[in-house]
Amino acid sequence: MPLNRKSLKEHGFTGFRPLRDLDTNRIPQRQGIFAVLRSPGMEPRFLAKSTAGIFKKKDPSLSQADLAAEWVDDADVLFLGKAGAGSKGNRGLRRQISEFVDFGRGKPPGHWDGRLIWQLADAESLLVAWKELPPEELTPALAEYQAEFVRQYGRLPFANLVQTRGA
Repeated sequence: MPLNRKSLKEHGFTGFRPLRDLDTNRIPQRQGIFAVLRSPGMEPRFLAKSTAGIFKKKDPSLSQADLAAEWVDDADVLFLGKAGAGSKGNRGLRRQISEFVDFGRGKPPGHWDGRLIWQLADAESLLVAWKELPPEELTPALAEYQAEFVRQYGRLPFANLVQTRGA
């Protein structure tokens, strides 16, 4: 199965909203996985400096060469992430995606997964889609989607720097 916008829709992903127009109140609060996809026709243009916030006094920016080395030609999916309930049970897709977007707009994050997204010149035009899942399915589902991407392209999506291990 090719991993793209069409196949994600067939697998129950919804949303597919540009980051610039994202109404976080329309994102479910429950746990799930999410994908960041490039908009149709978008070609990579890398910024010299990331728009993302500083994490533990570290700049999230990479060199143009490093970004180009991570780019996956012809891939729609740029990042796959998950949103669990958190230790207090008050997290989920809405909060995770909101924090991800806030991070890209310069706020300090709790982590910096997907940070390469924020060094794309057209990051605000990227699409975000999500799929609600029960907690016990989050990690295995994310691992399987990443593994499918690797089977298709021989590597992880652009902004996934670490392979998720299935549970």
